[in-house]
Amino acid sequence: MRVGAPYYRTLPAEQINRIDEAARGILERVGIHCLNAAFLDVLEQAGATVDRRDRRVRFPPAWLHRALSAAPRHFTLYSRDGRNDLVMGEDEVHFGNGGCVFRVLDVETGKFRLSTLRDIANTAGLVEHLERLRFYVIACQAHDVPPGHYHLNDFYYAFRYTNKHVMGGCTDLAGVRQMHRLAACIAGGEPALRERPFVTVITNPVSPLSIDGDTLEIIRFCGRHGIPVTCAPAPIAAATAPVTLAGTLVQTHAEALAGVALAQVLSPGAKVLYGAFPTIMDLRTMAVSVGAVEMGMMNAAAVQLAKLHGLPIYASGGVTEAKQADVQAGFEKNFSNLTVALSGADCIHLTAGLMDSANAISYQQFAIDDENIGMIRRILHGIEVDEERLALDEIASVGPGGHYLMQEQTLRYMDSEFFYPDLSERCTFDVWEQKGRPTMLKRAKQRVRTILREQACSVLNPELDRRIRARFPEIIPFSELALPEEEDDESG
Repeated sequence: MRVGAPYYRTLPAEQINRIDEAARGILERVGIHCLNAAFLDVLEQAGATVDRRDRRVRFPPAWLHRALSAAPRHFTLYSRDGRNDLVMGEDEVHFGNGGCVFRVLDVETGKFRLSTLRDIANTAGLVEHLERLRFYVIACQAHDVPPGHYHLNDFYYAFRYTNKHVMGGCTDLAGVRQMHRLAACIAGGEPALRERPFVTVITNPVSPLSIDGDTLEIIRFCGRHGIPVTCAPAPIAAATAPVTLAGTLVQTHAEALAGVALAQVLSPGAKVLYGAFPTIMDLRTMAVSVGAVEMGMMNAAAVQLAKLHGLPIYASGGVTEAKQADVQAGFEKNFSNLTVALSGADCIHLTAGLMDSANAISYQQFAIDDENIGMIRRILHGIEVDEERLALDEIASVGPGGHYLMQEQTLRYMDSEFFYPDLSERCTFDVWEQKGRPTMLKRAKQRVRTILREQACSVLNPELDRRIRARFPEIIPFSELALPEEEDDESG
């Protein structure tokens, strides 16, 4: 099923153009604060306007245009088995989970615990088997891993349990080098990895209008080695961005364009995704509100801004402030997922598993969100109208008072026309009572247990895995990974 074709526009074209013009003006007049002086020479030699007194880099219009023009408009985020290759820039929408949280939430008991390396393995296994999630973002921080080999271990366990494209953040150049050596070993060498990169590195500018040296080092390294990268600003309206949504979009767009342009200056032709995660602060509580309806609106507008320049976009959706799988979680997640998807984003991350203002994940929420995404994908697919689907012959044949259950057309289209949920309840009330009044949460729990106990296993070839373990002795053996706390029979 092809999923794409944007249906929704947050803003009319003339307003998008005004935001774009304003953002480019900000880059020309205000610029970006470069927190590492070592890059100032590189950027000045490339044509940027550099003020060394305050380490400010400004982007002359013609120079910015040339840099943005060098960015690829189409490229593929590869899966290792070829079953989930994601083509960027082709009006297809791809959904993935989100990452970098520090707690795991049991959605039925409401208990939290710190996330561990085993949670990375488990969530990668879940995404591998949840078919509507097309890519895996390393979901959480592993509190049980020494800092020196953190990225080696989290990427290893991501690659071990999913063949889907993996995205993850790296905090410094040493971390991205660890990831690259590991990925090249799995690919069969650096040339093979460059030909079919199955990993993307996530970086972030520092809002407002700053970028540090580690981020630039990572962007340069990835570009030179053919690894896709995104530089995704996450400004907060009323805190690290203007209180107005339009002003936050101007800043978001300026920071995102700066990331794309700098990637091209450091490595011309680098595969880079325009990134966006704007949200708001609730000024009543001073809490960041990632599940706010305005978050979905701004991310949908960011899709329009990226597409104005023909750039593939890594946008955000599917987040909630809810602390359990309740009504609030359902509608907050659905609003942003649906809004951003209808706008035609190439990649939407954070769409599954997240709770508690993107500070926690829930295994069961992965399964629930996967089903919700299935419904959104059905909406994106739309209603096909052609001579056969108009069903004129069938209507005439059945006539008044008949039924269509035994029509050949019904059998032919029963799978393609309808979306059939796995967790949602569609039986009659009497049947539901006979089943013991099951809830979606309980069905999600069973789905997760089935995957983790029966389906999730290493996708690495055993001989390759042995070679990896011999080459990288710093990888923690699976047998030594901390076990999650035991759950009682009624837990989620």
